[in-house]
Amino acid sequence: MSSKKTQLEGEVFYPSAEVATQARVPDWAALAKRADEDLEGFWAAEAEELEWYRKWDKVLDASEKPFYRWFKGAQTNIVHNCLDRHQRTWRKNKLSLVWVGEKGEVRTYSYFALNRDVSKFANVLKAMGVKKGDRVTIYMPRIPEIVIAMLAAAKIGAIHSVVYGGFSVDALQGRIEDSESKVVITADGGFMNGKIVELKKTVDDAVRRCPTVETVIVVQRTAHEVRMEAGRDYWYHELMKLPLAAGVCPTEVMDSTDPLYILYTSGTTGKPKGLIHGHGGYQVGIYSTLKYVFDIKDEDRYWCAADPGWVTGHSYIVYGPLLMGATTFMYEGAPTYPYPNRWWSLVEKYGITILYTAPTAIRGLMRFGESWPNRHDLSTLRLLGSVGEPINPEAWKWYHRVIGKGRCPVMDTWWQTETGMFMITPVPTLPLKPGSAAKPFFGQQVSILDDNGKAVPDGEEGFLVLERPWPAMAMTVYKDPERFVKTYWEKYPGRYMAGDAAKRDADGYYWVIGRTDDVIKVSGYRLGTAEIESALVSHPAIAEAAVIGLPHEVKGQAIHCYCLLRQGFKPSPELEDEVKQHVAQHLGPIVRPEKVTFVDSLPKTRSGKIMRRVLKARAQGLPEGDVSTLEE
Repeated sequence: MSSKKTQLEGEVFYPSAEVATQARVPDWAALAKRADEDLEGFWAAEAEELEWYRKWDKVLDASEKPFYRWFKGAQTNIVHNCLDRHQRTWRKNKLSLVWVGEKGEVRTYSYFALNRDVSKFANVLKAMGVKKGDRVTIYMPRIPEIVIAMLAAAKIGAIHSVVYGGFSVDALQGRIEDSESKVVITADGGFMNGKIVELKKTVDDAVRRCPTVETVIVVQRTAHEVRMEAGRDYWYHELMKLPLAAGVCPTEVMDSTDPLYILYTSGTTGKPKGLIHGHGGYQVGIYSTLKYVFDIKDEDRYWCAADPGWVTGHSYIVYGPLLMGATTFMYEGAPTYPYPNRWWSLVEKYGITILYTAPTAIRGLMRFGESWPNRHDLSTLRLLGSVGEPINPEAWKWYHRVIGKGRCPVMDTWWQTETGMFMITPVPTLPLKPGSAAKPFFGQQVSILDDNGKAVPDGEEGFLVLERPWPAMAMTVYKDPERFVKTYWEKYPGRYMAGDAAKRDADGYYWVIGRTDDVIKVSGYRLGTAEIESALVSHPAIAEAAVIGLPHEVKGQAIHCYCLLRQGFKPSPELEDEVKQHVAQHLGPIVRPEKVTFVDSLPKTRSGKIMRRVLKARAQGLPEGDVSTLEE
């Protein structure tokens, strides 16, 4: 990459002339300045690009902060902007969704076809007694019907609660119970790694303990035998054939601040928090961030390889791309099934132009070497993205060089379920530093504070805090506003505490280090696990690593590392010593690990996050706590 270079510290990748001339934001600084000086004006202009049944009286109402209300007085419905308005333009016949199953089946939906099926299913939900404000739980595999179910619920003003299709019975039951859903939408099963995931069975066991559930709607995906309870369970395909499932359904007029969905996120303790996002501000935030950061154009084929069950899927598989009138791509199965080139063959076959995935997936695919991606033509790709956790420089550079062939800028986005949209992120024209999420999104201000709320000097680590409200922010915790205040707004009054540790460099680039509960204190030094893990995976033998701090009588805590080896390497005491030395060399003698254990797998959530607390509990012989989100 080459172009006009400003003097930046460290390793920097500059956008190519081609990227710079095509990008929607030619001058990052000018737009940042405009948004900074007039936050409400910036967001009002973004909101004007969408349609509203009634315009707002006030862009931002901060009278009851931290319960900020965006576009107060406005009326809209996110589905109107995702589907209805496209029916009046040429996009009606454009592909909205391209879906590929693990076994290779392909289904495509134009904006017209998607709108028709959403309307039909919205009428089905109405016939089942679902009204505005009712909660609907969705527990499904990555199939088109999960998108249809979300949009149909939103269309009639119901509030959807999508529970990731890998959660256990207890996790599902707790979420159905808390949201008091009367309808659950599921499938007989899904395919993952060549096996059937038994979703209906999990729903049966969960619903047995949930008296609010009256109806279970089941999509037939695997066609294996499942138990159907008369009077409660209905097949989706049969309901969609009934006369009541008409292809036209009016879209409910919603206030901007009416809830769109509840999404449960695990806290470090206690029961999951049901975060609520509304229609108005949320649609503006995700529309704007997707437009600028991934620079989506009409001819793009955009693939966010997350699951709709996580916030990444809500914002950037389902709602964001449809707001943009884009073509979103969805693949049902696992990245390495049946071979480690599955993703690369899909990129080649479907002409994917933008790929957005998690560092865990990138590191997992790195393990198999370069020959798998190199046997495919990946030349359609123009942008890459990363989400979910800090990406270590080693993985960033592999992704950039091997997948992007050195041409594709990597959009490393930092955000959360709570924020709803990207908060710290580059745009394609910004110079990039591997491992840094770059700069705050337009209009945002980020501080790095110490325990007492004082700003720490550049280069030092502290708590990441957001200084200004943003449109896609969670409005509250469902049925528990006190928890919302206590968790996010109490430590630094008037500012949002993200729960992540970070530092800013001299160029104003932000480096997120990891959760503040993933910080190890060795002899008084605060060490982020992500930083140590980054050093570990820069060793040629190591594919993936997890680091925890365990009690040490002298140092307070000592560093224990769990490492997965790349193909062709075998565990040995010599290798352990070499790895310890490698870390000490990279980060200083104080960071030399106490112990390095070579393992065959790491405990991960299904979204790919390593569960360090489980490793900690195992190492100390303590109870592991709630492991319902674990992959294995």
